[in-house]
Order: sequence, then structure tokens, then C-alpha cells
Amino acid sequence: MRRKDREITDPEKIDEIIARCTCCRLGFCDRGQPYIVPLSFGTAVENGRRVFYFHSAREGRKIDLIRAGGVVGFELDTHYKLNEAEQACGYSARFQSVIGTGTVSFVEDPAAKKAALERIMAHLTGRTGWDFPDETAEATCIFRLEVEELSCKEHL
Repeated sequence: MRRKDREITDPEKIDEIIARCTCCRLGFCDRGQPYIVPLSFGTAVENGRRVFYFHSAREGRKIDLIRAGGVVGFELDTHYKLNEAEQACGYSARFQSVIGTGTVSFVEDPAAKKAALERIMAHLTGRTGWDFPDETAEATCIFRLEVEELSCKEHL
């Protein structure tokens, strides 16, 4: 990271920033072309590693790219605010962001799928204790991003 004065390394602070984000953008490489998709998400730290969970339809470009494998990029951001100035080059922005890379895999185990859906709903609503009928969990495609690299930046 070029601006070390803006780097956030404290895991609790990173957790706070991620908790405020409402969208995680996954970036894939599709035959040499970028493909970025915004997704709702849930998150956890499992075995000392950050994991993001997502839900989706069972078909589509994103699903095909996950099946193809490979490393993906991800980005989350929050607290954006434009800092105005008298001169155009004096403008700047306030923000908090998290970026990184990782690998994506499908979640197939029914209990693990329900746990992932619980994490997604907890992140979206702040509530836990949801009921996920077996047929709902079975019909939903769940995938997880296991983070390999992560950096967090803040300019307030």
C-alpha cells in the first residue's frame, strides 16, 4: 500500500469497517476480460482466515466463472464523502475500503449452507435465529470466498 498513513491493520477495526459495508464486489477474469459483480454477503473468521459467504441463482456467468476456478479480487467500501475545494485538483474523498484476493468454492453441505445463510442474514439485518427450510437451502446456490490477501484503507 502506497499510503501507509491510511492503512488499517487492526483486525477489530477491519471487522468494524466490513460490518458497515453493504456490498461486496467480486472481480473475475473472463477470457481476458474483467467481470465484476456486486453481491450481498455475510462474513466470518474461520481457522484464523476471513471468509465471505454469498448466495445466488444456480446458473449464470458468475457461476460458470466460479466453476472455472482461479483467484478472484474483491472490494468493499463505506463512508464515502466528497471533500470539496476551490480548485478542481483540491477535491478529495473520504472513505473506508477493503480490497483483496481469494479463492471461491461452492458450499454443498446442507448444514453449512444454512450456517452461511444465517451469516448473510445477520450481516444484512443485524438479527440471528432465522429459519431456513431444507428445500430453501437446497434450492439456493451458496458459495464462499476464502481470503488470501486483504488490505484496508481509511481516509477520513
